[in-house]
Amino acid sequence: MERIEEAAVGPCAASPYLRPLTMRYRQNGIQKSWDFMKTHDSVAVLLFNTSQRSLVLVRQFRPAVYAGEVERHFPGALAVGQDAPRALPSLPGSVGVTHELCAGLVDRPGLSLEEAACEEVWEECGYRLVPSALRRVATYKAGVGVTCSSQTMFYAEVTNSQRQGPGGGLEKEGELIQVVHLPLQGAQAFAEDPAVPKTLGVLFGISWFLSHVAPGLGPP
Repeated sequence: MERIEEAAVGPCAASPYLRPLTMRYRQNGIQKSWDFMKTHDSVAVLLFNTSQRSLVLVRQFRPAVYAGEVERHFPGALAVGQDAPRALPSLPGSVGVTHELCAGLVDRPGLSLEEAACEEVWEECGYRLVPSALRRVATYKAGVGVTCSSQTMFYAEVTNSQRQGPGGGLEKEGELIQVVHLPLQGAQAFAEDPAVPKTLGVLFGISWFLSHVAPGLGPP
């Protein structure tokens, strides 16, 4: 996962995942403009394995995070022209690896949010779930300065017996995902550790779990 070689960046001519746009508008009589991206909505699932008393997270390499770290260490590294890609200075692949909730885009017509969430749990973590097992936690705007998408977070409890697949993501889509079981007793320290790259969804998910679910759990 962390062996990254021959990384290069260039302009994005077209993408099935995002579309850059500029909105021009007048606000209180002042002419303004704002650049943003049209992206898909998404779902995220906070999983609690009751057999292991652990929260189930995923760990994966994110090119955007890696590129951001390269730019931080080598200012100007992402300044690219309109033609050939530009090779990036090399950094350990670990700087682009983040801990996240199981999540995915809502980009398959005909699926409810719950059905999409269950598919992501199976593909990424290997647990079999049905939509009725999900509890909706919240729907919120993601990246309000850059995108116009929403994410819906669900909560579900699973057992070891429900893990019937390897997870790891879809190989045909190039996904390489590691399932991480975070012991409940270490969740707060994990959330507060600045040395572990993690998403806002992980922080919110752990905080929500500790305040809404953990108080009702019995002793180990």
